[in-house]
Amino acid sequence: MDAKKIKVLFVCTGNVCRSPMAEAIFKKKVKEAGFEDVFEASSAGTSSAHAGDPCDPRAVLICRRRDVHIADHRARQIQPSDFADYDLILAMDWEVLTELQQHAPAPYQYKIQLLMRYANEFDEAVVPDPYFGVNEGFVQAFDYCSDACEGLIENYEKKAKQLKAELVAAKKG
Repeated sequence: MDAKKIKVLFVCTGNVCRSPMAEAIFKKKVKEAGFEDVFEASSAGTSSAHAGDPCDPRAVLICRRRDVHIADHRARQIQPSDFADYDLILAMDWEVLTELQQHAPAPYQYKIQLLMRYANEFDEAVVPDPYFGVNEGFVQAFDYCSDACEGLIENYEKKAKQLKAELVAAKKG
């Protein structure tokens, strides 16, 4: 892991709903926990189909209702450099996980995981893709991402506190 920051990349298929929601939720929770100087987050899609597009309006709406901002997001496709640049690459579902594993160079395979492995309240393995469904799917995706992001921060809390202390010490000295 980077000596200064823990870099997290959230990945779904098109980068217009699940992964940008997870990124924004994570950033908000990181800020609330006081760790914004030790975590860095972004999101991407495995497909280039939506590259440059804004988030799905249904995702923007559910996030706005929960005080999470994603309206400025623009979709991007995962790049080969992302595998080296990020410490954790978190897939939203099995398809995305498989695609990431197929494209990741061997030394970076260990970074790829399912986001929901960090969930505390939900037992589901994946965040279902709400894109072709109705609004309730976006509410469910938000809730799953929120739970898993909370668990992710809890899982890395000790490391985050250590990095924060190192940053404080470096500024003093």
